[in-house]
Amino acid sequence: MNTLRFNTTINCANCVRAITPTLNGEKAISSWQVDTENPNKILTVSGDLSAEQVVALIQEAGFEARPA
Repeated sequence: MNTLRFNTTINCANCVRAITPTLNGEKAISSWQVDTENPNKILTVSGDLSAEQVVALIQEAGFEARPA
């Protein structure tokens, strides 16, 4: 299992709600959280996905992400 961190454009509670179905629906993700208080809006994902796969999921949901 990997723990990956990303700088994102997920910047508020509504954004977190918007991304929740995408991340919760991915069976390879065991847990995730977004620190919207951090200036870089850090997304932490634990699971069996590569950084590229997580970035693709975030982009599908309408946000941007890059490895932190």
